[in-house]
Amino acid sequence: MFKRLSILTAGIIAAAVSFAGCSSADNSTEKSKSKVAVMESDHKADPSETAADKEGFSIVCTIFPEYDWVREIMGDHAENAEISYLLDSGTDLHSYQPTADDIVKITTCDLFVYVGGESDKWVESVLENSENPDMKVINLMETLGDSAKVEELKEGMQGEEEEEDEEEEEAEYDEHVWLSLKNAKLLCTEIEKNIEEIDPANAADYKADLDSYILKLDELDNSFKTLIDGASVKTLVFGDRFPFRYFVDDYGLDYYAAFIGCSAESEASFETINFLIDKVKELDCATVFTLENSNKDIANTIVANSGKKDVKIAELNSIQSVSKNDVKNGVSYIELMQKNYDVLSSTLK
Repeated sequence: MFKRLSILTAGIIAAAVSFAGCSSADNSTEKSKSKVAVMESDHKADPSETAADKEGFSIVCTIFPEYDWVREIMGDHAENAEISYLLDSGTDLHSYQPTADDIVKITTCDLFVYVGGESDKWVESVLENSENPDMKVINLMETLGDSAKVEELKEGMQGEEEEEDEEEEEAEYDEHVWLSLKNAKLLCTEIEKNIEEIDPANAADYKADLDSYILKLDELDNSFKTLIDGASVKTLVFGDRFPFRYFVDDYGLDYYAAFIGCSAESEASFETINFLIDKVKELDCATVFTLENSNKDIANTIVANSGKKDVKIAELNSIQSVSKNDVKNGVSYIELMQKNYDVLSSTLK
């Protein structure tokens, strides 16, 4: 299962500490010690053994949707694997940096699943320097291939300052691939294939669990399609970042927003806010949307200056700030997407 830490891997960890200095040593020290102890006591592997033939296998996921998909696909066999979710503190994907303990988990796991967008640039050096040739890696954006979408700077949207100053800029792809149920089905299929290769003895169970889960995704996907096809409102106004590009494209919705999905900006310009106020008036919007954990300042400003008394603020969940406590309380990807459905069903008339 676990590979012995090499001097080179130890060097990777040291480097990780240097660029992740904000992490808490108190929270990770004991975990790191116990992990290293396990690796140092590891026996020499039989070349004919698969990871699952040993004491179990380990899967590391960066974000919650990946983690929940793995659990659903593994079903009852999940108890035989160590499944880690790196962003379980509720940290946003765009501001996350790995701790030394995270690097240990990645470089010693059997399957590593990550998004593969701009926020995951740190992964490249970890994988390049890893001495774990048996590790399987799934890059969600590579799995999507040509279905990955370039980030869209839409009319009225405030761009990043550095983007506006550059004449030529390499296209950045939208990372929020998990907010499309259609993508989720494709990505779960890729995850199941890799788990099956690690543990072929239980392949039939994994396939059955995948088929059952895809039926649930299909059902919710069809519910969204029916809802939106029958709605008179086809445009969303977001007083926030907009990570729902894949989602709205799936169902033919249009949108206007303050920032792109991966923007680091938090204060909108006068021009951007004015543009969104005008859109609320023009479209006769009854709702301005925000994301989970938003302070709603921009949305409140839009509503207050719209001249309309019946405009409400509604929250959609981007499923990128799910905490360890949320996981303990049994939250799931489908549950959070269902909540988004419930919000839209009460606002898209």
